[in-house]
Formats: sequence, structure tokens, C-alpha cells
Amino acid sequence: MKEYKVVSWKMSLTGNSKRLEDTLNEYAKQGWRLVHVYENTASVIFERDKNR
Repeated sequence: MKEYKVVSWKMSLTGNSKRLEDTLNEYAKQGWRLVHVYENTASVIFERDKNR
């Protein structure tokens, strides 16, 4: 079984790429896998096995 997490992304004037990279790496360490990025709503969808 899978579980999902939706993270809202807040854009700023500087450092967006680095902040996004740090966020993706932090969730990856927790076992989350990036599934989709919604550009219009600035949301990132992650999934992982629930019984890991």
C-alpha cells in the first residue's frame, strides 16, 4: 500500500532552486519519492510504501 504527501511550494525572489533541491533531498532521506510537480499550484506530490 502507498501513502502520499502533498507539499505546497512557496516561491520567493531568490534561492528557489537551492530550496527546492534541499526539500527534495530531505523527503528522499525519509523514503519519499517525487511523483509529480504541479506548476500552476506550486505543489509537489511524494509517495512511499506505507509499510516500509
